[in-house]
Parts: sequence; structure tokens; C-alpha cells
Amino acid sequence: MSKGRSSHFGLLIPMLIIGVSVLSSTPHGQSPDSEKPKLKQFGSSLKRMAWDPVTNAAVERKPDAKKDDEPDVVRVETSLVVCDVLVVDKQGRAVQSLSQNDFLVTEDNQLQQVGMFSLGDNATVPRSIVLIIDYSPSQFPYLKTSIEAAKTMVDKLGPRDRMAIVTDDVELLVEFTQDKKKLKEKLESLLQRAEPRHGLFSSRRQHLGHSAQYSALMATLKEMFDAEDVRPIIIFQTDGDEAYNLQNPIVVPSIPPNLPPDLQKEAELNVDAMQRRRENNLTTFSLGDIYKSAEKSRATIYTIIPGFRIVGLTLDEQIAQMKAETERAAQEWSAAFGSKTREQMRAQAEDRWQRTPVEALRYRAAVEGRLQSALVVLSTLTGGWTEFLQDPAQADDIYSRIFADINRRYIIGYYPSNKEHDGKRRRVGVEVRGHPDYVVLGRRSYYAPGPEQ
Repeated sequence: MSKGRSSHFGLLIPMLIIGVSVLSSTPHGQSPDSEKPKLKQFGSSLKRMAWDPVTNAAVERKPDAKKDDEPDVVRVETSLVVCDVLVVDKQGRAVQSLSQNDFLVTEDNQLQQVGMFSLGDNATVPRSIVLIIDYSPSQFPYLKTSIEAAKTMVDKLGPRDRMAIVTDDVELLVEFTQDKKKLKEKLESLLQRAEPRHGLFSSRRQHLGHSAQYSALMATLKEMFDAEDVRPIIIFQTDGDEAYNLQNPIVVPSIPPNLPPDLQKEAELNVDAMQRRRENNLTTFSLGDIYKSAEKSRATIYTIIPGFRIVGLTLDEQIAQMKAETERAAQEWSAAFGSKTREQMRAQAEDRWQRTPVEALRYRAAVEGRLQSALVVLSTLTGGWTEFLQDPAQADDIYSRIFADINRRYIIGYYPSNKEHDGKRRRVGVEVRGHPDYVVLGRRSYYAPGPEQ
């Protein structure tokens, strides 16, 4: 097992879940050259959402009646449940060469008959992949290497795979396509936007994302996938700092304790700015609503968190991580300036670090830990996993492991014995016959079709 697999396997074991999706009865979804209808207004589902303080949850208005120029959508009754699972042994190594007869599947503790089986690397089973990439200021130090790694991921797409790219501006940068050249060009254009301008009289302005990554994810979950998508996959690259702007926020702007006077004043200004930003960008949904939408979706989410890791570390380790991140960010942001200015910026960053008391560092670690834990839970709910991009050079390896994970999975389908369209959550279990020592990773539930479906 690779070192990378070890790092995130520990995050998965406490929350083992089994991935399921409800599909049409066509085993392999879209034809090789099929194109999905174009999304005319990506993000429109967010405009239909409103916060209900009575239920303490988001509610969604039904979309307007279909206009004449909108494409017809064929609705088919969905009944085939598909489980996308990874099997590992006690050492965390992927178990290969299993067959259909090796698996036992239950729904609400009732044994089900497996009616579909395929290996994850089967080129005839298409994958629909959405890359959500956060290119906000906090992600700038990792952006160049991450985009180059994403281009490498594009090269790994199979002949029937298709991919779309979404930004943290809630922008559909490119719709689902099999055109690898187009995908790479769009990724490169994103990098060009973010590059800082050089020279006093440069006419090109730097543009970075607006940190609406959870909004982008919500829109993706609600709008991007349909019954044609046999294996919907989301790669979510972000630090999740839109959590400040969510309903029922898990973090709120506040001032760390025991700061020296100048840093105290700066923190007060930052908190004031963050509170105004929250008022102007308050979402109509909470983290709980995102989790529910992720559970209802059929997508497996792999989360990549650029930056330092906090979860699972001691306080001393957390502080060491934060110091290394401070130095790395100062170096990256100062790269566009002359050597004298770069040295001044690094010296200022070091001075600030030395004068920050341990109580304030502990406070920062607690905040970052909540942000990171929320993303870890999101991935495990959908049967995926979370990895930390602590060094930009790790990006290519992380993307490669994601594809290796996808290829090592088993796709298992069954027609549930419970035919009720009650919209209720159903518990799904997958085991390997004769191997109680094997662990099956993925979702553990799905939602049955509702009465109107």
C-alpha cells in the first residue's frame, strides 16, 4: 500500500459506508458519443432555494414551466440500484479479482439478488467526472501545480468517460465533454486568470475565485447528473472556507485571544470585513443541507484539501504545520516582486509568527480543524475519501491515486425487492462471502424514488 493510501485510509475506517446509486435499467448508460443537453443557466437551482427558519433547513421552489426552446428530457422509471465499492484487506490493500458470486448485498437487512456486475476499470462503463476547483486567494500557492496535475488526469480519461469543470465562482467553465484538448485549454485559461500582473502599467488584471465552493458543489449535485450517468464522480478541490457564509455556520468570525495590540487591531478589522462579507454572501442552505444533497445524489466525492493538515494531529504538530504553511504562502505571494520586497515580506511574516501567542495558534488550529472535518465527513458520506495537498508537488500523485481508486472498485447492481416509491432512506450492506476480515468502502444508504417518480 502506498504512503498516500495510508494517509487517508485512517480517515475512512471510522465511517465505513457503501456507495449506491439508482439508475435506469440500461446497464451502461449513455452511448459512447452521446452529448447531454446543454445547461443554459448553471447555478439556477441555487436561486430557487430559500432558508426556512421554521424547519431550520433549505427549501426549494419548483422550476418554472419548460420554455418552448428548452430541450425535451425523457424521464424513465429508475429501479436498478448500483453500488460502487472498494474492497480492502486488514492492511488497507485493495482486493482484486473478485467475482459477482463473491458478494452478498442486503437492503434494510433483506438479501438482494445481484443482477449487474462490472469491474471499475471496465472501459465500456462510462464515468461522468466533475472537477470543482477552488482558485480563490487562499488556494493561490497550489493552483499552478494543481492545474498541471488536473491536465494529467484528463489524459487518464477513458474513451467513454466525460468530464466537466466548475469553479468556486459557481461557473461552469466547461460542460461535459470527451474533448481532452478543450478540457486542458480551459484549465490553462483558469491559470492565466489567476496569474498576478507584472509591471506597473500592465493592462491585464488578476482574477481569483470568490470562495463560493459549497455553492458550486450544491449546484453540481442538483444540476449536473441524471439517470444516464452510471458512475458520477466529483473531485472537490478546496479548503471549504465558504463555511463562514452558510446558514447554521460551523465557524464564525471572531478574534483570537491574547494578541499584541497591532495584531489585535488587524484581527478586529478582519473580523469586521468577514462579517460584512457574510451579510452580502449569506447562502440559503446549511452544511446539513449539503450533506443531505450529497447523500441523495449518486456521486462519489473525492476531496482534495490544499494546505496544511490539522485533523488527527497533536497541537505541536498542528502548530508546525501552520508555520510551514505561513512560510510557503509568503514565498508564493512574494514571487512576483523584486528580491528586496520578497525579503521584506518574508521578514514580516516571520515577525508576525514569532509574536503570535500559542493561545491564538490553538484557536486557529481549532477553526481549521472544523473546516477540514466538514470536508472529510462530506467525502465519506458518499463513499469517497479526503487527501491533503500539503506540498504542490504532491498534486499529480493525488490525482493518480483517485483514478487508481476508481479503477479498483467493483460496480454491483440489483433490483430492490422493496418496490415502494416512498422517498425514504434505505440501508445497504455489501459483504464478501467468507471474508469477514475484508472491509467494503462506499456509501451505506440511498433514497428510494418518491411518490411522484
